[in-house]
Amino acid sequence: MPGSVFTPQRVAITVTCAASLVVCCGLAWWQWQRFSSAGGTFQNLGYVLQWPLFGLFPAFVVWRIRRLEARKDAEPPEAAPEPVVTVDPVRTPARDDEDDELAAYNRYLAELNARDQR
Repeated sequence: MPGSVFTPQRVAITVTCAASLVVCCGLAWWQWQRFSSAGGTFQNLGYVLQWPLFGLFPAFVVWRIRRLEARKDAEPPEAAPEPVVTVDPVRTPARDDEDDELAAYNRYLAELNARDQR
């Protein structure tokens, strides 16, 4: 994936990340003004430190996704794993004298199992 191609998707992601940072920095400034006022508390100061981190988070997510995709592209493709059978097939035939509906269902399941074994 070339890094200098401006696709609509990349432009939208970049604009969204930049807008997030601008909005969150504005909220940090607002919290700083509240902290500096007479009624400001240390909770406002905590928000001053948190808002820029919230604004940077979308950019971090985009960076992380691209890094994981690059790592996945660099790895050789894995061979398809062999299917693992976790349930043993029923070895005893259904007894028809107990319940006709149950016996028919068990025969149907045995047929499906035989088809899957081929």
